[in-house]
Amino acid sequence: GPSGSGKSTLLRIAAGLEPIQSGAIYLDDQILADPDTTPPPEKRPIGLVFQDHVLFPHQTVAENIAFGLEQDGIAKTEISDKIDSILKLVELQDYKKRRPQQLSGGQRQRVALARALVKQPKLLLLDEPLGALDKKLREQTQFELMNIQDKVGVTFVVVTHDQEEAMTLSTRIAVMDRGRFIQTGTPTEIYEYPGDRFVADFIGSANILDGKVVSNLEGMIEVSTYLGKFSFKSNSNISEGSNLFVGLRPEKISISKATSKSKGTTGYIDDIGYFGNTSRYKVRLDEGQIIDVTAQ
Repeated sequence: GPSGSGKSTLLRIAAGLEPIQSGAIYLDDQILADPDTTPPPEKRPIGLVFQDHVLFPHQTVAENIAFGLEQDGIAKTEISDKIDSILKLVELQDYKKRRPQQLSGGQRQRVALARALVKQPKLLLLDEPLGALDKKLREQTQFELMNIQDKVGVTFVVVTHDQEEAMTLSTRIAVMDRGRFIQTGTPTEIYEYPGDRFVADFIGSANILDGKVVSNLEGMIEVSTYLGKFSFKSNSNISEGSNLFVGLRPEKISISKATSKSKGTTGYIDDIGYFGNTSRYKVRLDEGQIIDVTAQ
């Protein structure tokens, strides 16, 4: 969701850093929090990873990871075994004696992840964990996160305002706005079948067209727009003459130079954004509207 939609607040409530005023949170069918039951953060079977890592600069990687285990009174030999195992998982076994300032941003993030996972939580909460990394490192770390999650089998709840990151990391997305879940579903469901205009516009790019229902017969709705008529499968009882919005993804539109035999809608290229693997065209239609088109 966008900034201020309540993502981090939701995470902090689950972690026990904010009081819950109504409702309840359950984990594995066990009540985790309600207005009357609020176990402190350290008593919850939850790990929390922040955007800024929060590593102790005066301690080594191994000492940072050991900190929580030492607080739990676990024997030193067992702590040592757990550290070796978790460092192997995050592929940092050769860095255990280094201090945080001797590591890259991506390595520090993996140490923070290891410190949270070493206590074997039932749930791991990650608050924009890759926000401080540059684009290339962030993309690389996304796949590392997915691999780690697959190996440990712990549920990850990741907060992000980056739509591409949400689509890459998740098996299930909840789109938030103003403290509410607007839509939940798989990345494919959210992207291909957004529930309303907000979701269509927020996840990816979309041309939002004003339309009017021409007919609704036997599960097929025909809609007239300034780009022509569109037909959709639908079980809704939208009546003929109703106004609605049609969302059209830029990559679903093909573009070619107009000829006398061209079919479709014609216009002029107003602007081009070149991204290397794709280009984004701003096409001004003859009627004056501007449509986004993405093509290789």
